[in-house]
Amino acid sequence: MSNWFITGISSGLGRALAETLLARGDRVFGTVRAIELVAELRERYPDRLHVATLDLRAIDAVRAVVDDAFAVLGSIDAVVNNAGYGLFGAAESLTLEQIKDQLATNLLAPIEVARAALPHLRRQGSGRLIAISSYGGQATHGGASLYHASKWGLEGFFDALAQEVAPFGIGVTIVEPGAARTGFRAAATAALGADLDAYRGTPIGHLRTVLSDPARTPGGDPQRMAAAIIKSAAAEPAPLRLVLGSDAPAILDRALSARLEQVRAQAETASRTDAVAG
Repeated sequence: MSNWFITGISSGLGRALAETLLARGDRVFGTVRAIELVAELRERYPDRLHVATLDLRAIDAVRAVVDDAFAVLGSIDAVVNNAGYGLFGAAESLTLEQIKDQLATNLLAPIEVARAALPHLRRQGSGRLIAISSYGGQATHGGASLYHASKWGLEGFFDALAQEVAPFGIGVTIVEPGAARTGFRAAATAALGADLDAYRGTPIGHLRTVLSDPARTPGGDPQRMAAAIIKSAAAEPAPLRLVLGSDAPAILDRALSARLEQVRAQAETASRTDAVAG
């Protein structure tokens, strides 16, 4: 039996993780925004599933929930920052409130979850921090600027954190899934920024078409992705990145290769900006 803390277990990948873990006999402390969404799951696993209501936009409430999870479970083997959503649309069409909510949910809350968990994990001398990112944490699409900002920030934080906490026996894994058969697209469509006429014939217009096209079925299976994440939590050393879905490797390869080409092409000119000795 192992103990897991997971944010956002009411649907999608978080739900798949919780169901898989509970079915194999593990204990889960999960967070949801509405407790009724996991009523059936609580009835099935009354002794091994513990649930707290948490709106991740309320950053100040995060630490108390994490502390409670450790108090209830005693120790936690894996802390999973899963909850999140996509805010899409032209950057200028988004409201400041939408931007704040996106960054709070996808970036600030996961940072605070990790910060709250670390004193407990250090005392244990072990544990795994898992951050659910996306291939969008290293590659970009026009029309997803704020979503990418949240995921690139998430990856930067956990990449550096991995180096900080390795001496304490704590591993960090950043999960980069491709498109999956969850409610992500439907939620993203519902949260789109204002439809500005100026962007109708641009990549943002194409993005709106993709999100609303029912024929575009994502290839990723949430259950299989959950199984891969759970398997990675037992791997030593912890894999820093876990790429999931057949679409993700190709997209990441193109994006990273293009960035490397740009850097290498500027190696000589970059060196000309160094101070001249003497």
